[in-house]
Amino acid sequence: MTKATAGICEDDDELRGVLRDALEREGFAVRPTASGAEAVRVFAAEPPDVLVLDVGLPDSDGRDVCQALRAHGVETPVLFLTARDALTDRLSGFHAGGDDYLTKPFALAELIVRVNALTRRRNGAAPVDGMVLDPAAHAIVAGEQRVALSPTEFRLLAALAAAPGTVVRRKALVAAGWPDGAIVHDNTLDAYVARLRRKLRAARASAGIETARGVGYALR
Repeated sequence: MTKATAGICEDDDELRGVLRDALEREGFAVRPTASGAEAVRVFAAEPPDVLVLDVGLPDSDGRDVCQALRAHGVETPVLFLTARDALTDRLSGFHAGGDDYLTKPFALAELIVRVNALTRRRNGAAPVDGMVLDPAAHAIVAGEQRVALSPTEFRLLAALAAAPGTVVRRKALVAAGWPDGAIVHDNTLDAYVARLRRKLRAARASAGIETARGVGYALR
């Protein structure tokens, strides 16, 4: 499985290391940089799947870095980090080509969620052939077949269907299926996946859930 790549441009050594370690734990291949000039040189040549970009860099404004990358044809989603929380600052970040904005200090968990969301959007997951998830009825619909799902089953299947063919890590599935802070044992997740497999078969859906042992699951 090819790793998604994450670029970082942050001049604070300690924060850059924290971000690198956190993203690597999420399974990203991380390329850290410490200045705007380095970021443009590195990421224009080889764009990452997502870029975490500090606004207050020692040699340039991160918004100018983003615009320079866009001028090079780089379409990578950009998450700005900044100590400025005024509306005008946030708007200027979006006008510069940014996709999201996080104000310092921030919770690392929120940054990870935002980065993963930007990565999913970047990948543009295709719909799963022959299967529709009905959010009003909490059901799988495949042709004439309709099979009811529990709320947790629905959220897990939706997380898998959002990235068809891609292995979704166990931690990401737990975050999608249960409230933050819930204690979910490995065998609990496995039991829910087993139930989803049975329901997909009952719906006669063409897709099935495959196991990536020790990593997660994929809908194919």
